[in-house]
Amino acid sequence: MAEEKAKNILGGELESCCTDPMTGFLRDGYCNTNQMDQGTHVVCAIITDEFLAFTKSRGNDLITPRPEYQFPGLKAGDGWCLCALRWKEAFATGVAPPIKPSSTHEKVLEFINREDLEKYYLQ
Repeated sequence: MAEEKAKNILGGELESCCTDPMTGFLRDGYCNTNQMDQGTHVVCAIITDEFLAFTKSRGNDLITPRPEYQFPGLKAGDGWCLCALRWKEAFATGVAPPIKPSSTHEKVLEFINREDLEKYYLQ
């Protein structure tokens, strides 16, 4: 039996978010998740300077490279699979980065209203 492909929030097959830098909880370029992913890294976002400053102020420095975690450090314009609840927190604060809906895992809908996500879709 073939493994079922992950779906995106548009109902289609989940597409790659970014491979440069290589993103995803599984570091495969996709915002897939599994039971080991306690942060639920399912939102494919295009990083902004405002978001980087916000998340650093919350104790999560995404700017500084951490090679021991295969983390290159991010800059504005990079694609990255974000934790659903961090994106939701940024949304509530007005600094949520735009998202790629075709690359955002449907699991995000367990945490964030579709209508809120739609306001941030990149086409």
